[in-house]
Amino acid sequence: MSITRVFVGLLLILLSACTGAGSKKFIVNGKITGRTASKIYLEEVPMATMQRVLVDSVTPDQDGSFKLQAKAEEETVYNVRVEKQDYPAASLINDEATVSLSLFYNPANLDFPDRYDVTGSPLSKSLQAYMLGFNKKLEQVFVLGKQLDSLRQTPAVLQAIIAEAESKRSLLIQGVRQTADSTLNANTNPAFSMLVLGYYQSMAGNPTVGLPGYSMEEVKSLVKRLSDKNPTHKGLEAISIMMAAQPKAPQGLVGQTAPEFSLPDPNGKLISLSSFRGRYVLVDFWASWCKPCRMENPTVVEAYARFKNRNFTVLGVSLDQPDGKDDWMNAVMKDRLAWTQVSDLQYWNSPVVPLYNIQGIPYNVLVDPNGKVVAESLRGEQLAATLEQVLPK
Repeated sequence: MSITRVFVGLLLILLSACTGAGSKKFIVNGKITGRTASKIYLEEVPMATMQRVLVDSVTPDQDGSFKLQAKAEEETVYNVRVEKQDYPAASLINDEATVSLSLFYNPANLDFPDRYDVTGSPLSKSLQAYMLGFNKKLEQVFVLGKQLDSLRQTPAVLQAIIAEAESKRSLLIQGVRQTADSTLNANTNPAFSMLVLGYYQSMAGNPTVGLPGYSMEEVKSLVKRLSDKNPTHKGLEAISIMMAAQPKAPQGLVGQTAPEFSLPDPNGKLISLSSFRGRYVLVDFWASWCKPCRMENPTVVEAYARFKNRNFTVLGVSLDQPDGKDDWMNAVMKDRLAWTQVSDLQYWNSPVVPLYNIQGIPYNVLVDPNGKVVAESLRGEQLAATLEQVLPK
């Protein structure tokens, strides 16, 4: 697990923990068109960790109008979520006390708005523009990556053609990094900057994308610059204190016996890790609310289908919240996770978190038939490559 990715996640947790405690109000006056909704939620969320905190919920009026509000001492990031959909409809920053938000849905696709308009908040408008542009470039990188995979698997393709495609993808990746660099250099708002950094690092942690992550020194430099520009910001003060302690990377579990645990499956039956002795098992820690986890799930599904007949299985361990069983089950079905699933629905309070020293998800450990951890943090192509090497033929 990358210590820089973990560190940025902790920064964002601290940043969010230091907001929302004051007497200043943040109000979102909104309207939803193109669909009905029984509930609309306002969440305070550090994007890199996707650990959302519900701060308000309302039932829209008949014309689709709604009003959400929260208390916030400092500027932070908020998500507006329609029903309990996987992804938020809009992300906002409380740089102004009142923001107007219009969500426009196409009846043919009720999962995500066609677009949204935000007024009254310059930073929210800038964030919208940045995310649209950044995600468009990421999509280009992902599509070209798929094309490259196809070319590499076709024996008749000339090496020069593959090299040309690799060069094009490399330039796209450089462009994505440069977009993040220029945005971070031009902005001194802590909430905006830390969200941009956290979102970039979460994408850099996905091997299928291939972005170069920010180093620890680069993260420290950014936080120092933000602190110099915002000397009274409590969140940045807490981050600076944490950086001064210079936390060490957590010790890995490879070579050790996997810590034993028992958690209930969706029917309440306790499932113990030791019940999988005699087989290789990938213990996969994830959650329905975790976007990087959901992006990684197809990789795990593919690995399970490919290797399940080689004495291999998967045990999914969800860190969903106490009221999140429906979200958990819906994600299992939607992502087609056909293996055993367990969860105590205790979020980050689950005993497996300290037991496995989990600093962020997705995270996994590969346990051999004798209960020993033989690998951890297997993502993207690394998962299949490791299984091909380790599993019996």
